[in-house]
Amino acid sequence: MAPGTGTGTGSSTSTGSGDRRLLRPPRLLLTPGPAPPRYRPAGIPLRPGTDPRGSRSAPVRARGVRAMPGSRCPLPALPVLRWLPRYSRAWLPLDVLAGLAVGLTAVPQALAYAELAGLPLQYGLYSSFMGCFAYCLLGTAKDVTLGPTAIMSLLVSSYAFQQPAYAVLLAFLSGCIQLAMGLLRLGFLLDFISCPVIKGFTSAASITISFNQVKNILGLQGIPRQFFLQLYETLRRTGETRAGDVLLGLSCLAALAGLRAMKSHLPQAVPTAPLAIRISHLIVWICATARNALVVLFAGLVAYSFQVMGCQPFRLTGSIPQGLPPFRPPPFSLAVPNGTIPFPSMLQDMGVGLAVVPLMGLLESVAIAKAFASQNGYRIDPNQELLALGVANVLGSFVSSYPVTGSFGRTAVNAQSGVCTPAGGLVTGALVLLSLAYLTSLFYYIPKAALAAVIISAVVPMFDAGIFWRLWRVQRLDLVPLCVTFLLCFWEVQYGIVAGVLVSGLLLLRSIARPPIKVSEGAVLLVQLGSSLHFPAVEHLRSSVCSRALAAASPARPVLLDCSHVSSIDYTAVLGLAELLQELHRHGLPLAFCALQEPVLQVLLSADIEGFQHFPSREEAGEALAALPGWERCRELGGSRAEPPTSPAQSTGLIQ
Repeated sequence: MAPGTGTGTGSSTSTGSGDRRLLRPPRLLLTPGPAPPRYRPAGIPLRPGTDPRGSRSAPVRARGVRAMPGSRCPLPALPVLRWLPRYSRAWLPLDVLAGLAVGLTAVPQALAYAELAGLPLQYGLYSSFMGCFAYCLLGTAKDVTLGPTAIMSLLVSSYAFQQPAYAVLLAFLSGCIQLAMGLLRLGFLLDFISCPVIKGFTSAASITISFNQVKNILGLQGIPRQFFLQLYETLRRTGETRAGDVLLGLSCLAALAGLRAMKSHLPQAVPTAPLAIRISHLIVWICATARNALVVLFAGLVAYSFQVMGCQPFRLTGSIPQGLPPFRPPPFSLAVPNGTIPFPSMLQDMGVGLAVVPLMGLLESVAIAKAFASQNGYRIDPNQELLALGVANVLGSFVSSYPVTGSFGRTAVNAQSGVCTPAGGLVTGALVLLSLAYLTSLFYYIPKAALAAVIISAVVPMFDAGIFWRLWRVQRLDLVPLCVTFLLCFWEVQYGIVAGVLVSGLLLLRSIARPPIKVSEGAVLLVQLGSSLHFPAVEHLRSSVCSRALAAASPARPVLLDCSHVSSIDYTAVLGLAELLQELHRHGLPLAFCALQEPVLQVLLSADIEGFQHFPSREEAGEALAALPGWERCRELGGSRAEPPTSPAQSTGLIQ
């Protein structure tokens, strides 16, 4: 047997099952025992990880919360069965408090988001309760709340054409797509939407949504929805501004900003403090948490006062139909004055929205669930989250809902309120239903400027100005998909998202087609591959090696291919390596491989390449090559590892 043709061992290492068990986070289970201590009757919110006595151990909430997603196998089919049998009465007040806090935030936001989506305001409320009920049964995160959001409302405004029938049908079809993805376990597809694309989209959406509400702050009507036309018309018609709407809108924005700052700087409650201090702390916390409801209520009272006096300086929301929505299938056709739009035509009209809306909904919901699960110390099942969101949208379409997803703002309110289980969503949904049944007549007096202030206050934090500097400092190439997505979203949202994903995909393909290759000069031409080898990179590798090994000014020497970083290889790459081996042999130059990982070695051995030589390490390769007649100087290879080339003439990194 020729030197080096024996069986080689790959350089990869594997982790045993015991090691994997050590790396797996511990799973906390709720076990029967004494009743947990009673929480404070004042209901003052607790910081996650703090028990009623001020300790950081939080025995009741930590055990209860983590018991929900982490039960013993086999897990029940419905996630609700993982926490409901163990539900403790000590969790009930916190779940009720959190549900009320989220409900007081959800009702005014629902009205505002329906305005943003270009739909009658009642559709915002129709979209705000079914997701709460469905997620309580099917969700795996205790903090997440489903409902209309700024991003979904912006997308609906682009694809529903201000037609409720299109919006409801879009919810049904989006839910079906999300259900199919969950059942087929296709959640990994969301991983192809990179962080720069998401940041570019959300930052552009923050600007477009905020500017979309400027017309309501100024009291203007008849402003187009396309961003650039909207910008032009708003600037052209500033002379028509209504002073009352401007004053009220700016006052509401200032109040919302002040209450948000108050909540962020609110100190932690001390259980041993006097009762008066604890009550005042609770009042301040409730006011800051329910700031949207308080501001809308105050603005409505001001508008009603002017109405009683016989003058109205504000543009009002107007009449909203009272009562619950009928339970009926979504419309699969639309009656218009000159005929009927059939289902295929509605699909064609929505176009790429049938892909963008469900994917962005999944992305937003799963990202929020993962963030709060990591923050609060439990785990979620992403595919179960897809199922929960899909069921929520499908069932929601039967009560005239438009597409919903996880809301970051309301989820944050839920978590900060100390929610223990998804049962808090039942309270939120019930509060929305009560509003639909009994309070819609009061919504008539809500000024549109106040709803615009609620939307602007919710979306301004979505703009991440620091992402541009961070990418410039860390990886400047990622600025390309970020800027492409950001700029094109001002034209059309779908163009920005699709273009950003395509650019990210091209950058990913570029890294596959042009892997880093380091060529080191010496007694042996050492070629180091920086990543796996696939068919787009074969010609690049071949030209890189031949341009150095066969150059006229280059001395004749063996070529050693270091594959320690190559974890996978395909058939086309194997053929390319065989051709490279034959070409070098025709010029009298041997080619050897070293540090092959086991899967790659098995593929190459199975290909039965003529003249194939492989060695476990560079040192053994140098010894074997030195044994060949005329290549005695190859023994110097053993010391080359500790002395990497430093000058461009000695080493070339090819990353084109």
